[in-house]
Amino acid sequence: MKITPDDYRVPPNEPVDLSQRPTLVEPAYDSKKAYKKMLQAQVDELSELQRLHYASNKHALLLIFQGMDTAGKDGAIRHVMSGVNPQGCQVFSFKQPSTEELEHDFLWRTTKRLPERGRIGIFNRSYYEEVLVVRVHPPLLKAQGFSADAIAGHPIWEERFKSITDLEAHLHTNGTRVIKFFLHLSKEEQRQRFLARIDEPEKNWKFSTADIKERAHWDDYMRAYQACLSATSTEQSPWFVIPADDKKNARLIISQIIVDSLNNLNMSYPKVSAARRKELLKLREQLE
Repeated sequence: MKITPDDYRVPPNEPVDLSQRPTLVEPAYDSKKAYKKMLQAQVDELSELQRLHYASNKHALLLIFQGMDTAGKDGAIRHVMSGVNPQGCQVFSFKQPSTEELEHDFLWRTTKRLPERGRIGIFNRSYYEEVLVVRVHPPLLKAQGFSADAIAGHPIWEERFKSITDLEAHLHTNGTRVIKFFLHLSKEEQRQRFLARIDEPEKNWKFSTADIKERAHWDDYMRAYQACLSATSTEQSPWFVIPADDKKNARLIISQIIVDSLNNLNMSYPKVSAARRKELLKLREQLE
C-alpha cells in the first residue's frame, strides 16, 4: 500500500474528532521482511536528504512528537532517525518543568532548544504539553503564577493556541519548518502495552504508578488533543494524526512524511564561484 501523507494531515481550521480517526489502518507492508526493507529504504533516503539539508544551510526542520504514554514516540524517533548523522540532528525531551522554567513564559524552555539552520530538531513532547497536560490538570497553572481567580473564566487555552500559532508562523517566516505528529493510540492497545511493561522484566523500568493515574484521564486527554489539533494545525505547520496501534506501520508513515517534507524544500548543494573553482584547481595541482 502506498503511503499518502495527506491522508493523515489535519486541514487548517477543521474540527477534529479523534473517534473518527483510526488508530489502526491497513499496513503498508505485508511481512516483517518487507517492513525492514521499506524502512531501510526510507532511512537511506532520509540520510541523503539530511546531508543535503546540512550543506544547503537554508532551513531548519523541527519535528514534534506528541501522544499518550506507550504511543511509540521513542521508538519512532529511534528507528526513523537511525541513519541520520548525529551532528545534524538534536533530540530534546520535555517533562515536568524546573523551578527556573516555571518563572518564564510557557514557551521559554522549548524556544531555547530550537534547531539551527541546516539541522533537524526533534521534540519528544514539546510546548504543546502546556495545552494538554496542563489543561487536564489545571492546578499546574498555579505554579506558573496563575491564581484560582485568574484561571476562572479566563480564555487561557485560546490565548496559548494563538501564542503557539504565532510562534510557528514566525519560525516559518525565518526558515524553520515545523512538522507535528500525534501518535493516535487506542485505549485497549495502551492497556496491552502497559501489561507488557509489567510482564517483561526488561521493560519494568518503563512503568510507573503515575502512568495508571494518567490513564484514568483518558477522555479528558482526548478532548484536549482534539481542541489542540483543531486550533493549531496550519498550512505551514501541519499536524499529522498517525495511527499508532501498529508501531511498524506508524514508523513507515512518519518516515515518509519527513522524507516528503525535506524533498519539498527544493534544496541543492552550494555552488562555488568561478574564482573559487579556479582556486580549487590550483590546489589540486599542488596535491598532484
